[in-house]
Amino acid sequence: MLKNRIAGVFCLCCMLVTTLALDAAASKKNPYESAISKVRSEIWQDINSGKCGSAAAAIMVDGKVVYTEGFGMANREKSIPVTTTTLFNIGSISKVYVAAAIMLLVDDGKVLLDKPVTDYLPEFKMADNRYKKITVRMLLNHVSGLPGTEVSNSFGFKYDDKVKQETINTLARAHLKHDPGAMAVYCNDGFTLAEMIVERVSKRKYMDFLEKRIFKPLGLKNTGIGVGEIKGKPVALYYDPKTGTMHPTETLSVLGAGGLSSTAEELCRFADAFSAAGKLLNKESRAEMRKAQPSAFRGKLRNPEVSIGLGWDMTGLPRYDAAGIQLLGKSGGTGNYSSMVFTVPDRRISVAVLAAGRGSNAMKIALAGMDAVLVEKKLVPREGKTILIPPKAQKLPQDYASFSGYYASNTKIGQVVFDEEKNSATLFMFKEKEKVPAMTLVYNNGYYYDAEGNRSYFTSTGGETYYVSSLATLGIDVIGMQKVKPIEKPQSLRINMDGMVWLRRNVSPLEGIIAVDSHFVKSLLYKELPGYVAFMGTKRIDSPEFAGMPFDVIRDQTELTLLEKNGGTWAWISDMLYSPAQSAASLKAGGNSVKIEGDGYNKWMVADEDMVVSFTKPKQGRIIMFSSGGTVIYDSAVNTGDAYTAKGNYIECAGFANDVFTVIAKPIVSDKKK
Repeated sequence: MLKNRIAGVFCLCCMLVTTLALDAAASKKNPYESAISKVRSEIWQDINSGKCGSAAAAIMVDGKVVYTEGFGMANREKSIPVTTTTLFNIGSISKVYVAAAIMLLVDDGKVLLDKPVTDYLPEFKMADNRYKKITVRMLLNHVSGLPGTEVSNSFGFKYDDKVKQETINTLARAHLKHDPGAMAVYCNDGFTLAEMIVERVSKRKYMDFLEKRIFKPLGLKNTGIGVGEIKGKPVALYYDPKTGTMHPTETLSVLGAGGLSSTAEELCRFADAFSAAGKLLNKESRAEMRKAQPSAFRGKLRNPEVSIGLGWDMTGLPRYDAAGIQLLGKSGGTGNYSSMVFTVPDRRISVAVLAAGRGSNAMKIALAGMDAVLVEKKLVPREGKTILIPPKAQKLPQDYASFSGYYASNTKIGQVVFDEEKNSATLFMFKEKEKVPAMTLVYNNGYYYDAEGNRSYFTSTGGETYYVSSLATLGIDVIGMQKVKPIEKPQSLRINMDGMVWLRRNVSPLEGIIAVDSHFVKSLLYKELPGYVAFMGTKRIDSPEFAGMPFDVIRDQTELTLLEKNGGTWAWISDMLYSPAQSAASLKAGGNSVKIEGDGYNKWMVADEDMVVSFTKPKQGRIIMFSSGGTVIYDSAVNTGDAYTAKGNYIECAGFANDVFTVIAKPIVSDKKK
């Protein structure tokens, strides 16, 4: 009896202690629970919607990782989940690393930001004498005026150091799209030049410099070259969301512009180096990297523009600026990965999101996580939920007619047509020669609104006209398109390029799948735009052999140069070389042997009839098949086995010098022939 009472009292005491412990745990609520919950929820939405296949996230506060987690499968075939040490390519976040590398050399007294690039790279030349005014600083804050991006073979399955020299070669025949310092237009090639400066001044390979001066001092054991070059470490593989097919692991050869990989946790550790506690750079260099680096265009739009820094996409956002909080941010996007890192250096708060997938909302997710942390710490007020109230159409402004006309981005061209009766504007986009309505905008109180409540406006400044997206949630304006100016005395190219199909010839077999769309291209002329040609973007015809960049604020523009080669007219589109479709050999029934010559140019064939084809190719060779309309229907980088090709389809063989391919074609016998 006594034993039972003692046992009962003991059980009661245990229950009481357990209850008190649970109450104590409940009272110690995780202060970052709302941020963690927000990040988790949004990442799973991205995965479930197919925007990405896997992801990772981390939050760091006061130098300590308070949250890190992996999502989804890094390797579906082996059921290997993403963990906190799984590597993702970080794309353009790599730009902050090369900017930091330059600033380390500034600390060493070996580089001056405002000295010309030619002082460090005398081989850097352009066909435009203004290039001599480009400084090191201008490479890092996107105001150089360089055309944009070396596309040819920079995205791929294997690192290729030759891309740096190829960038120099391309720039040697290129012009600037604006005066150095005039505009801030996103530019990858500036960071490739910065990478070259690091190597030239330090006398070290770029990755060796990063390892010694950045990775080791910060304890970054899982940050390095792209995942395609990583051995013995877990990597988040990319799977096509439509087919589920795994792509070869991706490597970017432009290391300074976008070629690094890392984990979410180590991205936060790197971002924390820009706080006052950071020991990577001296105080002055940290301040310089955190400072806004505006162009001469600053203040020309209604609302603030993105506040670009050295390497950073942003050095602040109006919502946080108003609360006295400086926010640094950098995004990254490659063919297969999306990434974002934000940091509030004065509070030592960093948030990073990495995803295997092109459509991930990594930026939105990371910003939502950062906002939740700042709200929890009472550093910024909680934002109320915005209710979308469709704006009522108001009378168009008096000057609306001056904004009608044709507008272009780096790849697309369209027409803006105003409707005075409906007080609206409709944007029609060209689909080859057909104009297709893309969106209708209703005018209200100085802005034009689409069906989802996004607002925009038109503005003219400095003799140019722009269509501007006004991102109300962020409080910033972003130029989306620039108006195509009529040419008083339009010129023509020496050949009629309207409707011509062009086949790219300087393709490496290891070039990434993201670049395959550049292999088969059609050039077009529009009667509404005399003096312009559409060929990998809109170009102004300046002579019978050359068409240049017509815009000052559109990123990744290219130039067209016609040349005589192999008895026909070929075309350079900046770094990409094309021959006309007529240069393709006929695919004949039976065996077809294709040899890559010493120039390394890939070869093309066109099917004369419907066939089933089988291939024998070198180990690193590549076979890509296109429909007559340019759609990719087979790529040996992801497809295997025999394939069907219809009459008029094109087969591309890409390899290295002296590689030999065999294509065996079997005609399809119809029932009538049987």
